[in-house]
Amino acid sequence: MEHILRPVHVKQLNDNSFSLLEDEWMLITAGNKENYNTMTASWGAFGVLWNKPVAICFIRPQRFTFAFMNKSQSFTLSFFESKYKAELNQIGNTSGRFTNKIEKSKFTPVFTKNDTIYFQEARLVMECRKIYIHDLQPDNFIQPGLIDDIYPTGDFHRMFIGEILHCLTSE
Repeated sequence: MEHILRPVHVKQLNDNSFSLLEDEWMLITAGNKENYNTMTASWGAFGVLWNKPVAICFIRPQRFTFAFMNKSQSFTLSFFESKYKAELNQIGNTSGRFTNKIEKSKFTPVFTKNDTIYFQEARLVMECRKIYIHDLQPDNFIQPGLIDDIYPTGDFHRMFIGEILHCLTSE
């Protein structure tokens, strides 16, 4: 059976956002047809901000995808069935700086009309336009221990907020 993704309005999604992020993980992808990178992530958020449906991603500055996110006006979030967990783990543990991790994966890149990249095997894709960035600041942490536990080397994430422009789903 062919894997077909169809457009769906963001308000028609039935997924639990906590399960999407913590259990299924996602690929954050930015760049263009000539040069792009993707990374596995399990942190993020979805909601409504500034009267827009948004997705919020967090990327550390040393990640190769960080530069692509900074340069790109748009990005995608791709979610997969559980049978792809090993692939997502492999992509998350391999740097695109040194190898073409997509060529070594089972994933097929697809390019939107906006030249944004997602993967055909995904069960859910969100195409987002970047609308705000913010670097997490150590002075703004209120809960004791988070910095020591999550940022012992001081490599604080940059937050990227994207307006969700389009969603595709296989359901």
